[in-house]
Amino acid sequence: MGSDPQYIKYPDLALAQHVFNLSNPSCSQTVRQTSLKRLQDAISEHKMAPFYRHLAHPVEGILNNSGEGVTQHPHPSGPSNSTKSLIASNMLASRKSPQKIDFPWDEALYQSLVEDNKKDLETFQKEEDEAQEAAGETEVLAARGKRAEFWARVGDKDKAIESHEELLEKTTFLGTKIDLSLAMIRIGLFFGDAIYVKKSIERADALIESGGDWDRRNRLKAYKGLHLLTIRSYNLAAPLLLDSLSTFTSYELCSYSALVIYSVLAGSLSLKRVDFKAKVVDAPEIKAILGSTEDRLAALTGEVSSGPSARDEEMKDASTTRTTPAPATTAVNLSNFTTGSGVQAETEAAVDFSPLANLVDSLYNGNYRSFFVGLAAVEDQFLTQDRYLYEHRAWFVREMRLRAYQQLLQSYRVVGLNSMANDFGVTVDFLDRDLAKFIASNRISCTIDRVNGIIETNRPDDKNKQYADVVKHGDALITKLQKYGQAVRLRGSERG
Repeated sequence: MGSDPQYIKYPDLALAQHVFNLSNPSCSQTVRQTSLKRLQDAISEHKMAPFYRHLAHPVEGILNNSGEGVTQHPHPSGPSNSTKSLIASNMLASRKSPQKIDFPWDEALYQSLVEDNKKDLETFQKEEDEAQEAAGETEVLAARGKRAEFWARVGDKDKAIESHEELLEKTTFLGTKIDLSLAMIRIGLFFGDAIYVKKSIERADALIESGGDWDRRNRLKAYKGLHLLTIRSYNLAAPLLLDSLSTFTSYELCSYSALVIYSVLAGSLSLKRVDFKAKVVDAPEIKAILGSTEDRLAALTGEVSSGPSARDEEMKDASTTRTTPAPATTAVNLSNFTTGSGVQAETEAAVDFSPLANLVDSLYNGNYRSFFVGLAAVEDQFLTQDRYLYEHRAWFVREMRLRAYQQLLQSYRVVGLNSMANDFGVTVDFLDRDLAKFIASNRISCTIDRVNGIIETNRPDDKNKQYADVVKHGDALITKLQKYGQAVRLRGSERG
């Protein structure tokens, strides 16, 4: 029970992404076939009998049409009676998985996996019995830890959570407790259980505050950032994810390329303009990935740095001619920039970051036509392909359009409708309808005059608002004081 991270190998979150790919209509046929092959290989290699049943069973399997209508409730059962097992999960992109790929069910394979699972459990039980008779508490916990990892490896959510909870209660070492809590967070992420993830993060946070070391504290930061991203709290996720870039070692959670994508998307949506420049546009860790060749070399050699002193540029005029930014290098192999700790970082496939780089550059520089093109590319390449981003893709695109509209309109009192539509590369009718939705929900303070073809911004008067707030709160305070005075007088008369 040393200080090195433990229980970080299972579950393998990449397998959850492969399950998502099989059910994602936006994934290509090639990607789905590759995911199917990797899932089959992993099930055979890791003897994942419960997980195989959960996916492919003719009646209960979530990837088979006949199993889609089955209500999935947790049922405490092991491989020996797993014919009654139903695992609760939220792993699919949509209610119906694509018809072109069906996960084949092999009863003989399943039974062989069940037998292998029984043998492993018997071995773990024997080790635990021997440790209780001839060894100490540390050896007993080690044997129980193998059983907990086993359930996480084979993909039985309920048994994995139960065994980890029991082990957490028996363990006395703080570092091991934190590692178990992080493992339980990954179990929740694997099966898409946001409520359980939130509960596990709160417990891990309490353990970290009681004396967690630097490495585990940084790991939890990345875990919290990813969870916040999945529940659409981009404003809270952005600082955690961006801070994790320079100290990232949680390769059991996601790849470094995925962290870069999550960080840039969260920062682009939620950060104020000055912070956006300092923490995203000029951040060395991001310039090393999204920047041009010169920017990447400068970032890697430490010639550029970001911080609060980073100078913000003025907003460009809406009528000025905007140039399309030069595209970033089409693909970057991030294994060149990362080093592993605990779980060795695998060689990552080259990722085309050019849509993301275009989105960041065009948003900051006010190249709105290019921004809309980049936003569409980001949706196609990243938002629709990632299991954590897929559910919120429409919301993200809408909020990014809102941010671009707000950024342009805040610089002017009057903007021509045709001019703004031309700036964004859309029709006047589309811009009119899109702005109307945000105006109706009080997200943008402006009015549209279609007769004169202009948009007039209504800047909120801060002083009047502050005065109205003081009057409102003052009235409430006076009312409370009057009620308090009446109560005091009543008590005084009673005493008299």
